[in-house]
Amino acid sequence: MKIGLIGTGRLGLCFALLVERAGYSVLASDNREDYIKDLRKGVVGTTEPNVHDLLWSSKNIEFTTDNERVIKECDIIFTLVATPSLEDGSYDVSNVDDVVSDIQKIGWKTSLTGKSLVVGCTTNPGDCDTFQRRLSEEGVDVYYNPEFIAQGSIIKDLQNADMVLLGGNGNHKSELSQIYEKIQMGFISPSIYFMSTKAAEVTKIAVNCFLTTKISYANMLGEVLTLSGMEDEIDSVLMSIGADNRIGKKYLNYGFGFGGPCFPRDNRAFASYASKVGVSHNIGEVTDAFNEEHATFLKNHFIHKNKKKIPFLFEYLSYKPNTDIITESQQYRLCLDLLNEGHTVYCADSSLRDICDPRIIYDNPNQEVFVIKL
Repeated sequence: MKIGLIGTGRLGLCFALLVERAGYSVLASDNREDYIKDLRKGVVGTTEPNVHDLLWSSKNIEFTTDNERVIKECDIIFTLVATPSLEDGSYDVSNVDDVVSDIQKIGWKTSLTGKSLVVGCTTNPGDCDTFQRRLSEEGVDVYYNPEFIAQGSIIKDLQNADMVLLGGNGNHKSELSQIYEKIQMGFISPSIYFMSTKAAEVTKIAVNCFLTTKISYANMLGEVLTLSGMEDEIDSVLMSIGADNRIGKKYLNYGFGFGGPCFPRDNRAFASYASKVGVSHNIGEVTDAFNEEHATFLKNHFIHKNKKKIPFLFEYLSYKPNTDIITESQQYRLCLDLLNEGHTVYCADSSLRDICDPRIIYDNPNQEVFVIKL
């Protein structure tokens, strides 16, 4: 069986390499010619751990810019193209729509019966039903199979998945299950949950909305304790709450608000969908609003604590340690807020200086600084 991938970005490349390592022949495409040329040479500009080793040791993966080849030659075609957010919080699925259109055009000339399209990027509830209706005449089954990973640990997360969501009811359900079991490479097999594509689409964004709600709850409680004069007991309070197994300790820490390329947009997408179906008291909207308020709270808090009015020092500016992503980073937002109010800001990590505000200083301060730390 040959596995195809359309959209070989950061996540797509990690997934394709693990599928190859699991024993499959893989054909992966992307529309960036220079990027594909580099991949063919074994060169990849990513900070994701283990990607370079997997790429250099791979023997049965081919990279191309030709989506038509992927569609014609592969039995199961995954797509992990970008689905950016729209102003109303929903996803722009035009890139997935283009893949579906390509399959339709090829299907008019060549039989594609028995193939499967697996949508791995985040889509709006109901999108995959639409894709299935469009591809029914071609005999192509559509599945929805989102990944639950964190930037900076994609390989590890894929190999240690708590669960796999598989929306759809085509002929390749068992084969898709086997792919994920083989990716684990001897680790505990993930629980695989089968459901409709629409239910899987809701589940994906609902999971992340739940996590953003938990993060926001911890931050709200931290604010309450800070304003009550108990800032030094925040960790103790949250640890005791997390010890209740109905709640759990994960994502129950006081700190910066949620950020990055997934949590904020998935939270807004869930809020948007909930509003569209008529839910009036929308937790997604409240969580998003609190995340904004918390950023302002932290700015005022740190300015107040810096009684000497000395320069501020950040350890890093990415949305989480060991990544190169500043998308909706609450650390970077705080940094900009401080700069805009006239404060001097240093950063200990200079790896992102080319994409960050030029007012940030990366040299050794050689003076007393106020370290931003929670």
